Amino acid sequence: MRVVVADDSLLLREGLQLLLGESGHEVVAAVADGPAYVDAMLELRPDLGIVDVRMPPSHTDEGLRAAVEVRRRWPEARMVVLSQYVESSYAEELIGDADAGVGYLLKDRVGDLTEFLGALEEVARGGTVVDPLVVRQLMARRRDPVDALTPREREVLDLMAQGRSNAAIADALTVTPAAVEKHTQRIFAKLGLYPDDTASHRRVAAVLRFLRAG
Repeated sequence: MRVVVADDSLLLREGLQLLLGESGHEVVAAVADGPAYVDAMLELRPDLGIVDVRMPPSHTDEGLRAAVEVRRRWPEARMVVLSQYVESSYAEELIGDADAGVGYLLKDRVGDLTEFLGALEEVARGGTVVDPLVVRQLMARRRDPVDALTPREREVLDLMAQGRSNAAIADALTVTPAAVEKHTQRIFAKLGLYPDDTASHRRVAAVLRFLRAG
């Protein structure tokens, strides 16, 4: 299979390329950050993408957010996310929106190379492989969609509930209006508020859901 690998560690990138090459697979791109991963996935359309959660610049969840972005723009993409921990909000978005072809594996549990390669091949075939600890944590979360919002998205929605415009929200959070627009689009998507509704209707509906959840 053709594979795109994303990890900011040169050692891990090289290790994955060597492992996959020795197993008869072709690494068509190996990149070090989230945007490069998104670009490579969308341009090369590989059989599988492998991405580490922790990527520059903050080394928190950039890789997982990149995977969510790839899934949004290419719903058929097949990807495996490797992580040291469970980042519930984006993990739920990635796994919950996928019909198949997705994997979320904790690095500490990937000790058997045969098992690891088998998981990659299963996802590439369209299967789903999720670490049991990830499943338990996601099942433990309340199912209200508001719970899937990130802390920053909650801040934006809170300010939206105060009746502030995107420009006013940007000023309050010291970010650009474009960043606020991105957050609002993610909020609408997570709350199931679709583009065929008017922007004003979606804002009202989002605020109502936020107030009910509070």
